[in-house]
Amino acid sequence: MAFIKTQDKTDLYVKDWGKGNLVVLIHGWPLSADSWDDIDVDLVEAGYRVVAYDRRGFGRSDQPSAGYDYDTLADDLAAVLNYAFTTQPIGDKATLVGFSMGGGEVARYMSRYGGKGVDRTVLIASILPFRLQTEDNPAGVAQAEFDKTEKALRVDRPHFFKGFFERFFGVTATAHPVSVELLAWMQTIAMQASAKATLACLHSFSRTDFRADLDAFNVPTLIIHGTNDLIVPIENSSHRAVEKIKHAVFREYPNAAHGLFVTERHRLVQDLLSFLRE
Repeated sequence: MAFIKTQDKTDLYVKDWGKGNLVVLIHGWPLSADSWDDIDVDLVEAGYRVVAYDRRGFGRSDQPSAGYDYDTLADDLAAVLNYAFTTQPIGDKATLVGFSMGGGEVARYMSRYGGKGVDRTVLIASILPFRLQTEDNPAGVAQAEFDKTEKALRVDRPHFFKGFFERFFGVTATAHPVSVELLAWMQTIAMQASAKATLACLHSFSRTDFRADLDAFNVPTLIIHGTNDLIVPIENSSHRAVEKIKHAVFREYPNAAHGLFVTERHRLVQDLLSFLRE
């Protein structure tokens, strides 16, 4: 484990496991690198080096008051890649895997840095290409809905996360795909983040338009999304992204919820490994 400094001197907490071809995992909102742990183990045991980091403001990373826009978050990813390539220089190419909000970092890195050091990308339940409803994006989510989320976070963040993670993992009166203990763990991870970072990142992933960034995906890309995703519905995200990203392969998981890294872990790992070995 290590801390690295970004361009603006923010310390990011990095997990660095294994040896082999590099895979960088970028977590979703409002989690941390810990949410990847089980998949980290699977990939390391399959012969890969896995680097996962806490986004600024989350987990064990610094909690600055600024820097939650996607240009800065892409710069943070660039710092992580520079660390990875200089500490174990067995190759100069990486696979970027972005979950949910993390898909935005992948997209902005590809456009802002020209995909430097990247030979393939993976988008899992990603927010791409644009979440907000506008005149030229009528199928997006109305600003009023994001405002409701912000209000709930400001009033009682722990209470909001309880209901949020039930939807995240598809928990209903008749379906319990994850344990009560796992839900509690995810809520604990979410509460490690600062209130500032939680709100600022909500603003960033809900308002940032990535449609122009999609042209920068110039490497093989795997897109995975569940058809029963209540957090980032597939119709206005991956269904649209796959139409615009060149060299994209799409894996649609029937009836799967947003939290694929838990509920569909074994299938997800097999799809990742198949893609990495191509």
